[in-house]
Amino acid sequence: MLYYLFDYLEREFDLVGAGLFQYISFRAGMAIILSLLITIAFGKQIIAFLSKKQLGENIRDLGLTGQLDKSGTPTMGGIIIIAAIVIPTLLFARLDNIYIILMLITAIWMGLIGFADDYIKVLKKDKMGLQGKFKIIGQVGLGLVVGFTLYFHDDVVIRDFFRGKVIIQEVETTAPVYQDLKSTKTTIPFFKNNEGDYSDILPFLPDEYTWLPYVLIVIFIIAAVSNGANITDGLDGLAAGTSAIIGLTLAIFAYVSGRVDFSEYLNIMFIPNTGELVIFCTAFVGACIGFLWYNSYPAQVFMGDTGSLTLGGIIAVLALSIRKELLIPVLCGIFLAENLSVILQVAYFKYTKKKYGEGRRILKMAPLHHHYQKMELHESKIVTRFWVVGVLLGIFTLATLKIR
Repeated sequence: MLYYLFDYLEREFDLVGAGLFQYISFRAGMAIILSLLITIAFGKQIIAFLSKKQLGENIRDLGLTGQLDKSGTPTMGGIIIIAAIVIPTLLFARLDNIYIILMLITAIWMGLIGFADDYIKVLKKDKMGLQGKFKIIGQVGLGLVVGFTLYFHDDVVIRDFFRGKVIIQEVETTAPVYQDLKSTKTTIPFFKNNEGDYSDILPFLPDEYTWLPYVLIVIFIIAAVSNGANITDGLDGLAAGTSAIIGLTLAIFAYVSGRVDFSEYLNIMFIPNTGELVIFCTAFVGACIGFLWYNSYPAQVFMGDTGSLTLGGIIAVLALSIRKELLIPVLCGIFLAENLSVILQVAYFKYTKKKYGEGRRILKMAPLHHHYQKMELHESKIVTRFWVVGVLLGIFTLATLKIR
């Protein structure tokens, strides 16, 4: 909103300093500052409200040190995160940008799914929460919206530059010209010609049905990443800190992908209009870091599914928008490890029970962070080490810009 206000003031009244709002870097800086202020300034009031309404977490006794001490800690703190993302984005981003619209829809959509789950758990006293099939329906619904928008919307293009003949002052010469292309191309890391096309997955499909594999992959990625973030949210500060690292990495990718000079230098796809996503990303990072003010050990509030599902959904759609979704297994390696630890633990237990009559375990407990708790590592040490691994994964993901 402020972008349009200051653009008007600059054009009509030549207001000094109004031109700053034309710069993505300035608006991104303002977004992260406001996001931090919202979480820190209003977080205390929201936590007090949640406590007053007795919206506390019901803790299952898993035999972990200090676990039962967390019983009654206010949950649904994801409301703080969503507000700290949405408000700065509305104020500083261009709201006619299709990528910004998609991200706002994602934040609110996934927030509502998570809120419904938390509401049933806390207020209805149903430990199972929202039934799994309804979560899947919600994730599939968002996947359809995102997939069809990214595939069909006219503003979602990649820009291809080439040398062409042009007339300059009645003299024919060659100069760089460009063409905006509708494409399902994406980035394939570690390869020299690092572009692949989803339409090649099922080459026998007629052109009018090439959207099918793309939309199915979008649905899978959104469901997988949001569930990964949800599973990761098991220790104070773990999901928020990890998500902040991922968000910052995606902000850098969005910036270089949305600038013709950087994309040309790095030899990556130039995706018009994605630079605006930097503002959303910085608001996202600010919200996660600000939430740590109250969520770091010992936590005064939990984000609940309201926050964790939202964080995962946002990360997935951000990666899809800048065509870096195939980097998710590396960038979101913490989420992947947590997800796989549960899958492998359950699969191995069932296999050994069927074969030997007694179930055996790979880990002391799943997800992975509980395994380390069982090894008597302090919760804050586990979280800090996961953050360090997250930073290393983020740096390695950025290095893929040149590792081919």
